[in-house]
Amino acid sequence: MSKNLEMSYLLDFYGEVLTEKQRDMMQQYFNMDLSLSEIADNFNITRQGVRDAIKRGEGILTDLEDKIGFARKYRDIVQGIEQVKTLAQNITFYNISSYSVNDDISKAAGKIMQICEDLSNG
Repeated sequence: MSKNLEMSYLLDFYGEVLTEKQRDMMQQYFNMDLSLSEIADNFNITRQGVRDAIKRGEGILTDLEDKIGFARKYRDIVQGIEQVKTLAQNITFYNISSYSVNDDISKAAGKIMQICEDLSNG
């Protein structure tokens, strides 16, 4: 994952720990792709002031992720759910393709897919 995308992801998870001004600057930089000069104009401060605020914010977010790891764990859970869903779909396909369809396997695979959907949407 690129550094900017990773920082945007961490901002979504931990952005509330930053000051409102710092969070706004980081959102403009990472999510809206504004330049340091554009952000400086928006906040009526120097370009260097924006850069310093963003660097401090990056440090805070990176430090939190290193200590807590919620963003990484969440990403792992989402990927795991997708893998389980794909496996359940494959089981359903193989069951339907076999000479003798097993209703219990079809029901179980359907239940697994439903649980995955509920977890993804909930």
